[in-house]
Order: sequence, then C-alpha cells, then structure tokens
Amino acid sequence: MSSVCSKCGGPAFYTRRYSGEVLCQGCFRASIVEKTGRTIRRYGMLGRGDRVGVAVSGGKDSLSLLEVLWSLSETKGYKLVALTVDEGVKGYREESIRHAAWLADRLHLEHEVVSYNELYGFDLDSALDWKDARDISSCSMCGIFRRRAIDEAGQRARVDVIATAHNLDDFVQTFMMNLMHGDVSRIGWLDPLVVDTDFPIRRVKPFMEIYEEEVALYAHLSELPFQSTNCPYMHEALRSEVRDYLNELEAKHPGMKNVLFNSAVQVSSKLSPLEGPKLVSCSKCGKPSSSGVCSVCRMKELVQQHTKGSVGPAFHDANPASRHTL
Repeated sequence: MSSVCSKCGGPAFYTRRYSGEVLCQGCFRASIVEKTGRTIRRYGMLGRGDRVGVAVSGGKDSLSLLEVLWSLSETKGYKLVALTVDEGVKGYREESIRHAAWLADRLHLEHEVVSYNELYGFDLDSALDWKDARDISSCSMCGIFRRRAIDEAGQRARVDVIATAHNLDDFVQTFMMNLMHGDVSRIGWLDPLVVDTDFPIRRVKPFMEIYEEEVALYAHLSELPFQSTNCPYMHEALRSEVRDYLNELEAKHPGMKNVLFNSAVQVSSKLSPLEGPKLVSCSKCGKPSSSGVCSVCRMKELVQQHTKGSVGPAFHDANPASRHTL
C-alpha cells in the first residue's frame, strides 16, 4: 500500500479500496467537493441563480452537504437556505437541531425550521406510541410526515429546489428494498433525470455518488459535530438489515456498492416513467395527491384517533411502493 498521496505526494491518509486511489487529508476533502460538483453537473441538479433549500437534519450527512454546497455556491452562482424539520424525538432531535443551527449560523445562512407539532398537532414520539396497532414501520410512518414537512419549509423559504443528503448507500438500499418488495414500477422514479411530481418542489441528491463512510470521514476532517445518539426508531425498518448486508458485501468485495449503484441507475433509466401519476387535490388539505385523500391526511387522522383513545384499523398505504423512496 502506498504511503503517499497519489495526487500531491503528501502523507497518505485514506485509500479508496474500490479504486486503489490513495489520498492525503486535504486531497480527500477536495475530492468529495469535486465529486459532488460532477454529480450536480452530470444530472443538471442545480443552476446559476437557483435558491437552494438544503434539508439539514443535523446529522453528519446533511451537515457535510450544507458545507460542500456552500463551498461550491460562490463560483456556481446559487444561494443556499438551510431547512430543518423538528420531528419531536425526545433526547435525540434537540442535539441535531443545535448542530444544524450552529452550522447555518457559521456559514451566515438563512435557517428555516418547522416542527411536526406545528404542522400536525403532535410530535413523532406521540405518533409512534401504538406499535401493536399498525403494520407500517416507524421510519416509513415518519417519512410520510417528514417529506411533507420539508416541502412546507421549502415553500416558506421560497426555494426553487431542495437538496437532500442521500448518499450512494441510501440509493442502493432503496433500489434493493424495492426489488425485495416487488415494487418494480417504483424503481423508475430513482432515475436521477426524472422529476418526481409527488413533490411540489424539485428534489435533488448531490451526494448520490458518494459512499456513506466517505461522507462521515469528510465530516470528521471538517470538524463538523457528530450526533452523540442514534434515532431510537432506526432499527425497526428493513433498511437497517439491508444496510448491514451491503456493508458486509462491500467489505468482502470492495467496489460492490459502486457496481450496484451503476446497475440501479441503468435499470431505473430503462424504467423511467414517461409521465408522472395523475394528481388531484386532497379533499382535506388541498395538497396534490394520487388519491382523494393524501397519505399525510390519512395518517394524521389515524394518529389523532389514537391520541384520543380511539384507534382505527392499522394504517395501510394506498401506494405501498411510495414507502421505499429517497
């Protein structure tokens, strides 16, 4: 193994096993910014003059994305706004919101924060406190509310596009989960060139070609704060098992995640929908929906019934494929 950086000849710090590239600390950090910039250009994610809302949860991925996009924004000509959702997870979310606020302040960026309590009248802890009466995972249930909350934050901040910190691992996991659940039609929506009309504001994933472990290493070298605790609900979903399996596969066969990613992109491009689903206005909230009542309103109603002591039948998503989205 080389002891010097293959780019500048400095002391080696990190070796990309999947490519054999050896990098020093400075060249590694620069490579993450460069790779992100290439992804943005390749898929036309951001343009000069765009007002970009960056979904910043306060975790390592989203903090890294905000800093990387900030380093690119001056030369690329777009303006950033930090968007944060407070789901209401006691003992966990408070710390991450502090991290998000700290970085937004350090970079002198506008910071829009919305909460589940404000939008829905309850926090996530309350919404999830009925596991035995439902057959949908905590992560899937939270995702229904979180996607709407991010859109609300983006609309308040008047952004043109929302950037999320989904990395290569997230992309491959979602691809695998859709295969496992037979949600083949949903795979087409993973195509980076397709605009998902389920969202009122266009979504992009600038980290989609970067390994999760490399994002974490970037955060460490950039001295970004790390969350000291994990979300207490993270291990209730199939995604956790898929993540562990893919990590084991990568450890035995370096580059396997890259292979799966490239396959997922090729397959999704073949299955790209020619047009989005026909949307109507939700009869309760007026938001665009693929059915008469949107999934947010149906889930909200069910949670409210539970908190009043009257739990209805277990929630079933009318579009189960939507549970495995990015």
